[in-house]
Amino acid sequence: MLVGLLCSAIHGAALPIMFIVFGSMTDSFILSGQQLNFTGNYTFNLTKRSSDCMTFPGEDIEGSMTKNAYYFVGIGAGVLLLGTFQVMLFVITSTRQTKRIREKYFHAVLHQPMAWFDTHPIRELNTRLTDDINTINDGLGDKICIFVQYFCRFLAGFIIGFIYGWKLTLVIMSVSPLLAGSAALCSKILATLTGRELSAYAKAGSVSAEILGAIRTVVAFNGRQKALEKYETNLLEAKNFGVRKAITTNAAMGITQFLLFSTFALAFWYGTKLSVDEPENYSIGKVLTVFFSVMIGALSLGQGAPNLESIAKARGAAYSIYSTIDMPRPIDSSSIKGYKPDSVSGDIEFKKIHFSYPSRKDVKILQGMSLKVPHGKTIALVGASGCGKSTTIQLLQRFYDPDAGEVTLDGRDIRCLNVRWLRENMGIVSQEPVLFGTTIAENIRYGREDATDQDIDRAVREANAYEFISKLPDGLNTMVGERGAQLSGGQKQRIAIARALVKNPKILLLDEATSALDTQSEAIVQAALDKARAGRTTIVIAHRLSTIRTADVIAGFKDGEVVEQGTHRELMNKKGVYYSLVMQQTSNGDDDNMDEGETCYESSDSDSPDDLVKVKIDSSDFESNSVRRSRTRQRKSSKRKSAKKAMMSKSKNGKKKEEEIIPEIPFGRILALNKPEWPCVLMGTLASCVGGGVYPCVGILFAKIIGVFAELDPEVKRQKSMMFSLLFFLVGTMAFLTYFFQGYMLGKSGESLTMRLRSQAFKAILRQDISWFDDYDNAVGVLTTKLATDASLVKGAAGSRLSLATSSFCSLGVSVIVALCFSWQLTLLILACVPFLTGAMFIQTRSMKGHASKDQRALETSGKISTETVENFRTVVALTKEEVFMQKFSDSLSEPYKSALWKAPLYGMSFALAQASSYFVRAAFFRFGAWLIAHCYAQYEDIYLVFSVLVLSTMNVGQTSSANLDFAKAKAAAGRIIALLEKKPEIDIYSDAGVKPTNFRGDIEFHDVHFSYPTQPDVRILQGLNVSVRQGQTLALVGGSGCGKSTSIQLLERFYNPAGGQVFADGMDTRGLNLAWLRSQLGLVSQEPILFDCTITENIQYGDNSRVVSQEEVVEAAKKANIHEFILNLPERYNTRVGDKGTQLSGGQKQRIAIARALVRNPKVLLLDEATSALDTESEKIVQKALDEARKGRTCIVIAHRLTTVQNADIIAVIQNGQVVEQGMHSELMAKQGAYYALVNAQVSH
Repeated sequence: MLVGLLCSAIHGAALPIMFIVFGSMTDSFILSGQQLNFTGNYTFNLTKRSSDCMTFPGEDIEGSMTKNAYYFVGIGAGVLLLGTFQVMLFVITSTRQTKRIREKYFHAVLHQPMAWFDTHPIRELNTRLTDDINTINDGLGDKICIFVQYFCRFLAGFIIGFIYGWKLTLVIMSVSPLLAGSAALCSKILATLTGRELSAYAKAGSVSAEILGAIRTVVAFNGRQKALEKYETNLLEAKNFGVRKAITTNAAMGITQFLLFSTFALAFWYGTKLSVDEPENYSIGKVLTVFFSVMIGALSLGQGAPNLESIAKARGAAYSIYSTIDMPRPIDSSSIKGYKPDSVSGDIEFKKIHFSYPSRKDVKILQGMSLKVPHGKTIALVGASGCGKSTTIQLLQRFYDPDAGEVTLDGRDIRCLNVRWLRENMGIVSQEPVLFGTTIAENIRYGREDATDQDIDRAVREANAYEFISKLPDGLNTMVGERGAQLSGGQKQRIAIARALVKNPKILLLDEATSALDTQSEAIVQAALDKARAGRTTIVIAHRLSTIRTADVIAGFKDGEVVEQGTHRELMNKKGVYYSLVMQQTSNGDDDNMDEGETCYESSDSDSPDDLVKVKIDSSDFESNSVRRSRTRQRKSSKRKSAKKAMMSKSKNGKKKEEEIIPEIPFGRILALNKPEWPCVLMGTLASCVGGGVYPCVGILFAKIIGVFAELDPEVKRQKSMMFSLLFFLVGTMAFLTYFFQGYMLGKSGESLTMRLRSQAFKAILRQDISWFDDYDNAVGVLTTKLATDASLVKGAAGSRLSLATSSFCSLGVSVIVALCFSWQLTLLILACVPFLTGAMFIQTRSMKGHASKDQRALETSGKISTETVENFRTVVALTKEEVFMQKFSDSLSEPYKSALWKAPLYGMSFALAQASSYFVRAAFFRFGAWLIAHCYAQYEDIYLVFSVLVLSTMNVGQTSSANLDFAKAKAAAGRIIALLEKKPEIDIYSDAGVKPTNFRGDIEFHDVHFSYPTQPDVRILQGLNVSVRQGQTLALVGGSGCGKSTSIQLLERFYNPAGGQVFADGMDTRGLNLAWLRSQLGLVSQEPILFDCTITENIQYGDNSRVVSQEEVVEAAKKANIHEFILNLPERYNTRVGDKGTQLSGGQKQRIAIARALVRNPKVLLLDEATSALDTESEKIVQKALDEARKGRTCIVIAHRLTTVQNADIIAVIQNGQVVEQGMHSELMAKQGAYYALVNAQVSH
């Protein structure tokens, strides 16, 4: 780093030193020109070289220029060497430091206590891991050395200025604060506007991510228009900031040009005055040396400011990162502190526990809870939602420490035990299990790293998962998708159970371990769990009698206390809390209830995808992520490798297919996207045309004002310098006006285009059918990224590109014509160098933007690992797999790390070449110019005119074109957007086609329906489904997981079209009905409901998007869903925000709000997909009554295992392998003693 700083400092002084050589060279040229102006009585010995070319004694112009050329080359070689080492060393340093910071931060996050996660949003953590550390990388890298380079250039420039002409230096310095100040002010305003624009786009991005992540809910409730309006509202704000930013940027450039050319005017006017008044101290060479040294010095401060700003931003980002890294962790699983007993008996005791969650200290969860669990015994915790059951388990795992009281294991306070050791001795299966985006086998192996294939096979069989896994194409090597999105709820639950069983733990924690299983699977798995409990201390949270009855002790919770405990028989005799629960279940004829988990603080890792399907495939949104993650994982068998290759091949083929369908878009069509803004584009282009002539004019004036110094008459000198100085001022004014006008017109057109394209693209995405979203190429993350980037890229390819092309063409065209008129030889030489000069400025301007984004794509894998880990933090911690994920994260960083180290010398060389090329071009140009003068092919003024005109124009073109590097990307982006806008789905929500019956009864029929999900066409879900239900009747669909129950509902909603057969509504094929009208007749409550990040009122109002739902209707619906009293107890009541996907609420609370959302719609057909599955017994009974009431006069289709729903139904259809094997009323089917009878008996026996 010190060597890099030293190289930067010396490099910074190179340019001012070069101006000394340039000044000396100019004096030599002027001297040759003055000799031609000598008149009067002087006599010279002139030697005639040719017919009209004479040489002057004492002036060897060629020899003088040869010496100066060597100086130029020497300085250029030094810059090439210094610049390479300067950037290379800093990029290497920043890469190493950034990698260490990423690892340390991720390690710190992984080992934070759970309380920390409750108060830090997950999205914020992911932002810190990506954006903030990228900001640090940006500030640590070449930004530091480039700032030092500019600062040393500033010092060297002013020192040389004072040495060579202190008076002129002071005059130029008087203007310098204006230049530096204007640059700093504009930079500040620009940074503020950029921040606000990005913030507005981030809000829009958050809206799009939320909508697309819950697309099934949006579709089911016809919420697309509301989603689009919400998205456009945020886009409008971003557009306004973008227009202001464009105007500010161009106005800043205009002001800088105006001040720069005004300074030219002042400096040359005063320099001419000094050369007349003090000819012994001020020659033209010294004036130029002083002027350029001081000007470059002053401008260097402005150019260095953005680098300093990056460093300041990096410091700000580092503060939050380091505060997390250095934060003391009272519960740290990485700590080696704490006692590790050699053996565990399993005696657990909770002593007078008081506890509140850190995020809501005012809500008391446990209030003096005491409970004793003897080793080897099973204790069941029962009670209503929010009474503290799951909290008890979390305290035992040391996710939190109690506010008062203590938890002991074998008589020792668990706070004195090693945290990792404690958790390793516990196995847990939660109500909503989390699987990771890898294979089934790897997910089970997370339970125990050294588990053999035989161990995994045994665990799978014990968990009753063997049958469904063996039917999958890749068996245990099947990728499950992110959070297990490729599996149904019951399948995920069984894999989670297998993961717990393979661990063989001393203490078993079962939080509704069989809640998502159908009756038959539940009976078998429960028997396996009963067997697994033998000899272990087991704590069970459940309402199911199958679990409760077999427990050694049952503890009844109420208001954060254990109010009773004993065996099933003892508590039944007491007739307390437990007795009332049993009676309620018995009266319902059902013991198949599940707990909703816990209060609003315990659902941070249970936000589930928008899942309406309990079958083989729910959504493939996350498959591509899984595929990419799989690339970095080491497989333990060749079988896994082959599975991985197959998945990667599938991903690559998908990508190739996507690329193939992007049409080749001509520039004219891209420009047509800006058609509504054509007046702005036209005016902006005309302004660009005028602006293109500014630099050729400046070049001409520069050469002419140097020519003034060859004048021998002082009065002529004064007059000409005054005239050219005023012309400089006029050109500056013109530059300001053109830049400002161009910025306003093109900024307005560009931002309008961006907003319109984003809005249209989002609308087109919302238009697509669900099968399109199932494709892994259309994952939520991919779509939100496209929305964010593609429209912005197209902006750079439309109007602004036309403007740039016009400006560049005018600038170069005028320059070349003028240069050819004055010296065609020099023009040809410099045109040969133009690619080098333009390329040099192009590379230099690009390199100023830093290299933080170069390996961004390579960092995607680490970003996905960190996101998955943080989102599923509770599961990672419970499995004590922090170090496993830490290692995966570190491994994923190695590729971009090596890539950055390898590229560092290339960055350094490209930067140095850009800096050094201008020195080499000067050497060649002026040496050839001296030869032309010596041989009378040109005059010195022609040399400067050609040089100034062409070099200034090419530098300007290089700088402006660097902003338009990505035309190829923009073209591809335009192709993607146009392809998306033109894509018409098979099921089109925006289509007005279809019948809208005025009187809809609600008769539904499935006739010989066949169906496979588009992502896995070889897995047949429905194979000739035939079932019907009449108006006002209730149809219950029952059967095992993955048999096609939820698929039937999706076909009725027309999320998909059947592959064969028909779905009828009132005797009409649903494909012939208007789609929006059809969905408006259906009210859906799914098993895992998705809520939006807004208030409870807004979530319930979402049930009917065709009108404004009043607050009275919202309250009425909440009362019917038994959620009203709970809402009133919240601090902000109905205005309480529910969090992302409802994470601030427990499972049961989310479910009841979802029921209220469906009821407020007043639908003709009610679709209940396990609508009461997450409710405790008391709530379930009340809500079931509300649903029974809501069903009156409506057709209702229910998916359930619960007897309460099944027994009351008019028709019960048992589905197996995608077909109805029997149907009828409860009594009829019981008499048949078939499939339904077996299901009922499986429940009753428990």
